Amino acid sequence: MLIMAKFTRIEVIQKFYYTPLVPIFYNKDLELCKNIISACYEGGVRIFEFTNRGDFAHEVYSELQKFTHDNFPELALGVGSVFDSGTASLYIQLGANFIVSPILNREIAFTCNRRKVLWTPGCGTISEISEAESLGAEIVKIFPGAAVGGPNFIKAIKGPSPWTSIMPTGGVTPDKDNLKSWFHAGASVVGMGSKLITKEIINSANFNILTKKVKEVLKIINELKK
Repeated sequence: MLIMAKFTRIEVIQKFYYTPLVPIFYNKDLELCKNIISACYEGGVRIFEFTNRGDFAHEVYSELQKFTHDNFPELALGVGSVFDSGTASLYIQLGANFIVSPILNREIAFTCNRRKVLWTPGCGTISEISEAESLGAEIVKIFPGAAVGGPNFIKAIKGPSPWTSIMPTGGVTPDKDNLKSWFHAGASVVGMGSKLITKEIINSANFNILTKKVKEVLKIINELKK
């Protein structure tokens, strides 16, 4: 049976812009992943990136896709750390709503475009960004955001290329000053992993803390984007 993404590419793009915080997480423990996603959803997140980084990650993702489909009707669950078109195809077959890659790979673009699945490639230069956009990328990722050049890099890109939508990950933290620097520079969305979903939250299993933190971050972002 052919499994399709729950949302269209256009609907996913709108979710990125509507709740411009993308939590990024992987763990082999399925129940922990369910709790993390549940806490983020309750906090207001409507986009979540599960990273393809561990053994049998696709099996965990498959179960999460079923879980979110049944319990969180507005959540678009996607996959990150995708390096090749074969891996993209695997996750698309499991219903991935979007594919995020740390690199610019044309074959991934072709695979995603054939199935009309949103593709967000990693870019580190304006030439890579331009090529990604010519391949149909609506949003480009800069990673690691701080190492590539931080907010100043985004500001420099937005000068000659004001139409570009950029999502920095790596170096983004939940505090207001950090978020202000990214969004005032021109970021459209931010991705956040361990700075949002901390070891303390995981070890204590106090997921209410995560829900509260997500609400606070989204409130800050919405104020910054006004």
